[in-house]
Amino acid sequence: MNHRVIYIVGAFCLLLVLVQAGTKKRAVKGPEPFLLQLPAHFPRPVYDFTRNPLTKPGVALGRFMFYDYRLSQDSTVSCGFCHQQFAAFGHFDHALAHGVAGQQGIRSVPVLFNMIWQKAFMWDGGVNHLEIQALTPLTDHNEMAVDLKELMQKMQTDPKYRAMFKAAFGTEEITSERMFKAFTQFVATMVSAGSKYDSVMLKLPGVAFTAEENAGYTVFQEKCAACHKEPLFTDLTYRSNGLPYLAALNDVGRMKITGSTDDNLRFKVPSLRNILKSAPYMHDGRFFDIFQVFDFYDHGVKVTPTTDPLVKQGIRLSDQEKRQLYFFLNTLTDYSFLGNASLSEVRIE
Repeated sequence: MNHRVIYIVGAFCLLLVLVQAGTKKRAVKGPEPFLLQLPAHFPRPVYDFTRNPLTKPGVALGRFMFYDYRLSQDSTVSCGFCHQQFAAFGHFDHALAHGVAGQQGIRSVPVLFNMIWQKAFMWDGGVNHLEIQALTPLTDHNEMAVDLKELMQKMQTDPKYRAMFKAAFGTEEITSERMFKAFTQFVATMVSAGSKYDSVMLKLPGVAFTAEENAGYTVFQEKCAACHKEPLFTDLTYRSNGLPYLAALNDVGRMKITGSTDDNLRFKVPSLRNILKSAPYMHDGRFFDIFQVFDFYDHGVKVTPTTDPLVKQGIRLSDQEKRQLYFFLNTLTDYSFLGNASLSEVRIE
């Protein structure tokens, strides 16, 4: 009887070991999670990660695609071609977006960072979900101009892409849904929250504003913060700031999306983070220097029926205030983000 009990207990223990080993083996099969560190002084992201958990192979795939010029119609333009890291993933020194065959758009290239705190994208909010944000530049005839069906077929023939999709999603099947999820995973890691301003706000030891930076912060709080709310430095609304209309571009802003004349010339309020590294400025890139922007708000606002009440009288700035504001805006430059090797261009072979 004792031998029988010992046999049963032994068999049960062996079974338990096998089950645990099987569980561990199954756990290894899944892609390794990517741990994204979120800034403690930021609000909670609005993006729902439960529907698209970050994984190391998923982020790697998104990064690879971001810099792959073969994703464009004629294999000459990548996402990273227009979204340059050193310019806060904007397009340095280019007023308007341009793409394959020398085509040119009607708006400047928006910067890419802190996207997981946003519900809508593009200058007019025409894209309402981060996972389809990449669809517009990929298919727009002025940008990458690719046919999605043809792109899927093209990627499916590439052994490297099949292997990367398998690592990220479990099988070699390449679909647009998987592609956009991987793009999103990479873009989600573009978090900019490591500027001097952030260090001051977090009260890190040995970090403080200079007298001019502090004076500039006061100017900012009095004259800019109503639209450029901390800590994202945007309230994510759409406003008409009194920028004179350019007939040559015929860009009516958010009215193109909503059809409402109340939205005529309204554009998304951009973040001021990394602003001194992401010229040119405004939705049409008409200003190449931040002091031109200061001058515009001081004496260049053109009032229309939709001009925001906050700027209808202009925003008076003395020369001293402009200088102080410049020094404060410089504290919003996040050099750790601009030089983050994990976001940098990868070699495409």
